[in-house]
Amino acid sequence: MPPHLSIVIPAFNEARRLAPTMAEMAEFARRISHSMETLIVVERSTDGTLELARRLVAEHATGAHVCTVIDSGVQRGKGHAVRTGMLRAQGAHVFYMDADLSVPLGEVHAFLRHFAEHPGDDVLVGNRQHANSQIVRAQSWLRRSMGQTFNRILSALALAEMGDTQCGFKAFRQAACREVFSQQTLDGFAFDVEVLLLARRLGFRVTDLPVEWINSPESHVHIVRDSARMLWDVWRVRQRWGMRNDG
Repeated sequence: MPPHLSIVIPAFNEARRLAPTMAEMAEFARRISHSMETLIVVERSTDGTLELARRLVAEHATGAHVCTVIDSGVQRGKGHAVRTGMLRAQGAHVFYMDADLSVPLGEVHAFLRHFAEHPGDDVLVGNRQHANSQIVRAQSWLRRSMGQTFNRILSALALAEMGDTQCGFKAFRQAACREVFSQQTLDGFAFDVEVLLLARRLGFRVTDLPVEWINSPESHVHIVRDSARMLWDVWRVRQRWGMRNDG
């Protein structure tokens, strides 16, 4: 029987953060009443992330908590890693989140509860800009400014209405997960934009929710280089889909 919950974690050079994250994941799995699978998608790393992930999975997997390590074999980008995991996930509800757990696992409960109470919602998006979000440790002023500028550019291009496309905490019903990620193509950090646009274009209902956020100072995002790539990728999305926001 497929699990109730799948959690996909992309991992690139995450040897320092993966052990505490997997310990938290195992404790979370012990406390919930649902069956759960965790999929760690490891891009080609230089710090032993793959070997560590395999050891941690062997330590933390239980009967009700299936853990899988997926070796992508390449380093193509976060979008590729997330897509690989989402297409392998079997859960009725599929989440992807960052390896640093910047959004704590406790938020999973709120998202699952929202799915149960709102059967018409297919995709849930963590929104750090939501009035009810709790920012425990904020990003630097420069990173916040770059993020706000990125969202303004999206709005100017009529590509997004969401207040926070880049929060790495999103959840999908299985049908939406399968259909969206079977068509999603971007490998870089702008993949989130494509995911949300595809979801809406395919007729799925997308809703943003408040989250708790604890910024990690060890982000792999390079402010200048990756911001330029993200803007290029957004342009590619717009050209590919002839995008106007369908709302």
